[in-house]
Amino acid sequence: KRKKNPSVITSELLYKDLLRSEQENWKENSARYKSMMKRIKQKLEELHDKYTLNLSSPRIRFGENVYFEENGCIFLSKADDVDKANVLFSTEDIGFSDAHIQRIRISPDQRYMAISLKSENSEEATCVIMKLDCSPLLEKVIPNTFSFEWATSGVLFYTSQKNLKCQEVFMTTFTDEKHSKLVYSEQDERFFVDIYCTKDRRFLTINSNSKTTSEVWLVDCSHPFKPLVLVQARTKGVIYHVEHRNDDLYILTTYGEPAEYKLMKAPVASSGMENWQLFYALEEKTKLIDLEMFSNHCIMFLQRNRHLYLDVISFASCSVQSIKLPTWACAFELESHPEYTTSTCYFQLTSPVHPPKRFAYSFKENNLIEQAEQEVPIIKNCHTTRLLAKSKDETLVPITVFHNMKSKELHRKPLLVHVYGAYGIDLNMSFKEEKLMLIEEGWILAYCHVRGGGELGLGWHKDGCQHNKLKGLHDLQACIMLLHELGFSQPKSTAVAAASAGGVLAGALCNTHPQLIRAVVLQAPFLDVLNTMLKTHLPLTIEEQDEWGNPLADEKTMKYIKNYCPYQNIKPQPYPSVFITAYENDQRVPLIGILRYVQKLRKATRDYASRTEREGSWIPNIILDIQANGSHCNSSWEDSLSE
Repeated sequence: KRKKNPSVITSELLYKDLLRSEQENWKENSARYKSMMKRIKQKLEELHDKYTLNLSSPRIRFGENVYFEENGCIFLSKADDVDKANVLFSTEDIGFSDAHIQRIRISPDQRYMAISLKSENSEEATCVIMKLDCSPLLEKVIPNTFSFEWATSGVLFYTSQKNLKCQEVFMTTFTDEKHSKLVYSEQDERFFVDIYCTKDRRFLTINSNSKTTSEVWLVDCSHPFKPLVLVQARTKGVIYHVEHRNDDLYILTTYGEPAEYKLMKAPVASSGMENWQLFYALEEKTKLIDLEMFSNHCIMFLQRNRHLYLDVISFASCSVQSIKLPTWACAFELESHPEYTTSTCYFQLTSPVHPPKRFAYSFKENNLIEQAEQEVPIIKNCHTTRLLAKSKDETLVPITVFHNMKSKELHRKPLLVHVYGAYGIDLNMSFKEEKLMLIEEGWILAYCHVRGGGELGLGWHKDGCQHNKLKGLHDLQACIMLLHELGFSQPKSTAVAAASAGGVLAGALCNTHPQLIRAVVLQAPFLDVLNTMLKTHLPLTIEEQDEWGNPLADEKTMKYIKNYCPYQNIKPQPYPSVFITAYENDQRVPLIGILRYVQKLRKATRDYASRTEREGSWIPNIILDIQANGSHCNSSWEDSLSE
């Protein structure tokens, strides 16, 4: 037998010792908060019952049939009698009781149903195929899948996922001749592959995307065994996504100037970039959030001047109608699988403190309809303020602030600042029970839309990644300082909340401007950028180079990352208190890095305290809660309630 390297054994023992030590430390710390936790848990459950449980689950309509999911079961009912429903599938019946249903796809003839099941402790999902005869039968189980779509009845395309990477597409058939075969393999590990079905069901698209570049292949749904057709070969810096209508491809792309999303059009028969013609361009400083294609209309959800808009394009009249959505709305969610030929588009609007409320846009009436039957009350006692903070380079950075209208002397109230600033992803502005609870208890909530995120379009992301990462930190600092200047709380009552890559900016702020804040709450935080980006064997390192840079390629990048990396810049100085939630099975942010960060931070605070030895000097509380369940910020309601 080969012996294990002694250094590997030492490092494993160190990891186990650190883990055991932190688990004991957590038991000791959490005991102090038991009564507070009990009160908060009770309040959150009340809010959840009041605002969230009355939302019906998304429905998939096929002609007269409606499919929907509730409590781990999938039901089938008639459209005109949804109260009378038959159970088609139950996670418990097939031994997946700990998994939740993530995606449902019904074959065109409704003979088969593909279901994606995901457990809390895994990034990979399992695809289960059911044959929908008189009595539904389990046909096949495909492990480690990411996305899947039916090309025709009995022919399913799916992607396989391994170590957070998705690079292969398979086709499997359920006809008389059952077989599976590999139809596409991506060779560049910076690219991630998924499958999409155009709204008219004419094509499946195999989409291979890196952080900056795209390539799309078409599967003809009426001839799924024919070779794949390339839309446009990958061109560095050009991202594109494809929809189809009446023999034309509608291409949402960054191609051309300015390098923001625009809608272009090309015939299916000659889909190359040289044939792309501009169909719809966004106004300046407008962010495209989502696009939905219908038979006679195209709907675009936009953010313009920090407000949400609906732009409806009519294909018949070539006209565009723009509708400003209610000012309280900060986020939207389109209802899954709307019918292609429908006359009404349904969606939900929400904000961190406003529960989801259902709206509809009628193509016939050309107007927005508020769905009153739900009776979800709009929160009346919360005031929303939108501000602009001037960053170090004079760039104006948006902030969204929520506070209780009854609150007096706001400078005395506690403030919770939210930040992310990476991957061109917007801050999560959807409803959370705990945010509403904080508002009711007099807290101020601030959302800082710093560079690196996507709130102001692709340029906003570009201006905050790689050698621009420090701009996001300057933005965060400017936002907090403006909030304090305007009388929203003060440093001794200010906390920062961040998750995942948001931990980079929050952790960096603790090193550079600890005097601005009293506490930091981090969930699965990325805190050791340098060491992670130096380890190319980790599953995401190569893919992430477009965001953080490649320190192995040049000394300049190495020095730049080292300059802001939270772990690298810990030093003996005053620090805010830090509460971290981490996950034992997190594949994206390895637990060992968080354990080392906590150890180094504790040592720095002890060293500072022993050097100063001032009477009454405040020593920060540094707590790490390691969750055995859950994986990288993807927790069930029960687990997130405990957190």
